Amino acid sequence: MADEDELRLALDFPWERWGVFLHPSQRAMVERSFDGPARVSGSAGTGKTVVALHRAVRLARADPARRILLATFSEPLARELASKVKVLAPEASGIVPRITVSDWANVADELFQLSTGRRPRIAGAEALAELIATAAAEADVRGFSDRFLLSEWTNVVDAWGIDGLEAYAQVPRLGRRSPLGPKQRERLWSVFDRVRSALSARGLFTRSSVYRQVAADYRVRTDKPFGAIIVDEAQDLGPAELVFLSAITPGHADALFFAGDLGQRIFQHPFSWKALGIDVRGRSSTLKVCYRTSRQIRGMADGLLPSALRDPDGNQEDRDGTVSLFDGPAPVVSILDSYEAEIAVVAKFLEDAISDGVAPAEIGIFVRDPASMGRARSAAQRAGVDSEATVALMHLAKGLEFRAVAVVACDEDSLPLQSRIEDAADEGELDDIYETERQLLYVACTRARDRLIVTGITPGSEFLKDL
Repeated sequence: MADEDELRLALDFPWERWGVFLHPSQRAMVERSFDGPARVSGSAGTGKTVVALHRAVRLARADPARRILLATFSEPLARELASKVKVLAPEASGIVPRITVSDWANVADELFQLSTGRRPRIAGAEALAELIATAAAEADVRGFSDRFLLSEWTNVVDAWGIDGLEAYAQVPRLGRRSPLGPKQRERLWSVFDRVRSALSARGLFTRSSVYRQVAADYRVRTDKPFGAIIVDEAQDLGPAELVFLSAITPGHADALFFAGDLGQRIFQHPFSWKALGIDVRGRSSTLKVCYRTSRQIRGMADGLLPSALRDPDGNQEDRDGTVSLFDGPAPVVSILDSYEAEIAVVAKFLEDAISDGVAPAEIGIFVRDPASMGRARSAAQRAGVDSEATVALMHLAKGLEFRAVAVVACDEDSLPLQSRIEDAADEGELDDIYETERQLLYVACTRARDRLIVTGITPGSEFLKDL
């Protein structure tokens, strides 16, 4: 674009076209060829997802024999990406059938079924907690709570596929503040070994073990299901997911491309990609042009995060220097005295947006937990947008975009969520909970392009002070 007039024209595009609009400053990452795994990062609104979409279409168009996987963390987001692929490449072009858009869990389940003839039976959270409690009672590991054991299993043993005492004795346990000596690890392994045996006896898998089994199957095969994989929301990949995606694609140029933002990590603990054979150093780029979120919204939301974030491999994402290309109304933070007052304020915000030309389908309303959903729905109903606006949990906001967003019920016990704090196994996990809860609010706020309101009941979330 030559000037701001052209940007204003782009902002007036129909919403479905704006959702795939590629700013010229991002085009280099779409067209560049890489001789190994590559990653693009950047603050919210810098177009990482759009780069991923355009790159998937470009690779499919360049090689008619190559099947492309565009993968992300959830099924709803995969559906959203699939609709955008169709906007970019009409189905008559023959490109759409060669691009599989899916969440990575579903891809793993389908490949597991192709190999074994059955879908994996995944152990639910309650069943897993019961197995750990039973194993702990049998092993008599006094001094370690069931809460700690479940956390250690989830974040260390299962996440890294630890299959024996020797491996457990050497795993670094990144992010864990409670040090464990050799004798302690030996005692704990007696619990985790029982859990592994119990899962096997019942024919149950964890999500991570499905990824590892499919990865082991395809690592030795020359016929890979995809010629290239492009991953959106890559900051929320875990170790098992990363190994799985690497194993199901050939190791040639342009085979693996990741798009993500460390500041939007809300699920996984940080870990070393390089230790798992994925080295993106020298093939990473940070986008600095924010053209999907107004200067006012981005400036406020940036108060939630540090100016620079570093991953365990030393790759640093600098948020300083990011430039927003357009202005909008100042975002509003309102801490109210009652639910009724909050509902009234949010409804007025929505009504004003509608009167200024924002369509109900271009509105998002988000809350932290299901218990607060009624407040969001009441505001939507009062404004008359409940049948078309998106009303959802903050976790489901990732990757989406709206012209107007209301983040509702940011109360003292909701952000950070009190139940998560109570479940923290040690100080390291508590720190990570605070960090991911803060980043979750950042994600929700930056779904707004033009208008944003954030509300809560007195005294409000401690994070609102940073806004």
